[in-house]
Amino acid sequence: MRDKNALKLGVLRMLKAALMNATIEKSGAQGKLGDADAIQVIRKQVKQRQDSIESFEKGGRAELAAKEKEEMGILQSYLPQAMSADEISKIVRETIAEVGATSKAQMGAVMKAVQAKVSGRAEGKTLSAEVQAQLK
Repeated sequence: MRDKNALKLGVLRMLKAALMNATIEKSGAQGKLGDADAIQVIRKQVKQRQDSIESFEKGGRAELAAKEKEEMGILQSYLPQAMSADEISKIVRETIAEVGATSKAQMGAVMKAVQAKVSGRAEGKTLSAEVQAQLK
């Protein structure tokens, strides 16, 4: 507020409302939201911005797409550092060995264990693709 940055202020207010809604949805008005749940809410907001950007670009609305990109950048600054592809590959390889998976039929067990290890530092789609590639 003191910086007079209206865009960032609007994004943070929207994020606060989304976090409050998630808290109420999960555990009532007096509940608390854990870090993992808060990160999940922020990721959901980032995903919404990505979808909006695609829609605006298809519709020829470059100015609205640019605004959404700025909002997405602000939201991403509140997410934990993303893992590199090498880190993800290493964790997936180790998890497959731990679980003892040998085929894609055991992908669910591997995904569950991998998601617990990365704890929100990588997208589910990226993890799924890597698990599928390693479980040929």
